[in-house]
Amino acid sequence: MVLRQTRLAGESEEYLAAREELRLAEIGLMRHREEVAARRRALPPGPPVGEYVFLEGPADLDAGDTPVHEVTLGELFTAPDRPLIVYHFMYGKRQTDACPMCTLWIDGFSNIAHHVTRNADFAVVAAADPPTLRAHARARRWPRLRLLSCGDSTFKYDLGSEDEDGGQDSTVSVLTRDPDGTVRHFYSAHPRMADDIAERGIDLLAPVWHLLDLTPGGRGDWYPSLDYK
Repeated sequence: MVLRQTRLAGESEEYLAAREELRLAEIGLMRHREEVAARRRALPPGPPVGEYVFLEGPADLDAGDTPVHEVTLGELFTAPDRPLIVYHFMYGKRQTDACPMCTLWIDGFSNIAHHVTRNADFAVVAAADPPTLRAHARARRWPRLRLLSCGDSTFKYDLGSEDEDGGQDSTVSVLTRDPDGTVRHFYSAHPRMADDIAERGIDLLAPVWHLLDLTPGGRGDWYPSLDYK
């Protein structure tokens, strides 16, 4: 049975046939995506992760940048059995300007963080120092996000979002905590998936690309900017 998507008159038989074929392909994509998600959830326990120390400013972004206090990785878990999602922001060290692509993603996270944190803890980690990171966050209006500087720790390097020269990469990581307090790495993903796939690995974190993919022109070669002229 053909499932019509509109009640518009004048849809040609050619259009209806092509749209039905596309609908079936979209169902296949959805089922495959759910299969991949199930495989992700079924990953075996990952390796233990060290007790890294981060720097954090006041919870109220508009309260200034001091005092700065230290918080350990284990302290980012607010309750037992809650995973921790970390977005590695490309900002700091060799990345002297905030990454526009990361900023696009985090713009979205800021508006949904209060939904995510019903089920998981969430933090944005950058190599930039707290005042620099918080100034960018204020300019972007990110009051709902937990913003952390990794300071001098090797957290970003060990999780693959920083190279030995301080070059930054956008990454998402998920960590878990055992009943005895042991923190484990569960999952990480990077934009680069293969030699010929440099920037598609974490597209699912932002709806922008998927909205553009609905249009006749698709996403094309468009790239986000910190300030559209």
